[in-house]
Amino acid sequence: MPEEVLFKSERDQSRKEIAAYLRRVAEKLERGDPITLTSGAESVTMEPPARTTFEVKAEREGPTGGSGALSIEFELEWDENGSEGDSGSGQLEIE
Repeated sequence: MPEEVLFKSERDQSRKEIAAYLRRVAEKLERGDPITLTSGAESVTMEPPARTTFEVKAEREGPTGGSGALSIEFELEWDENGSEGDSGSGQLEIE
């Protein structure tokens, strides 16, 4: 299925700045509030339902077994028609 990017922002930030941003997102999720993403003139508001599919991915981009760029990606996904996310394969723990 084709993907349409509704909003994208990418820039270097300190770990402290990233943590503060993620805390604001977490607070909005916990309260059930819409999440508005804004960067310059770009803006999009999304309203995740009470249950969504939450994907966490750790990746290395580059040659297998060699040095590359590392990333941790967090993704919330839900159907626009209101269907709830699936249960996934197991309990996620962050230590």
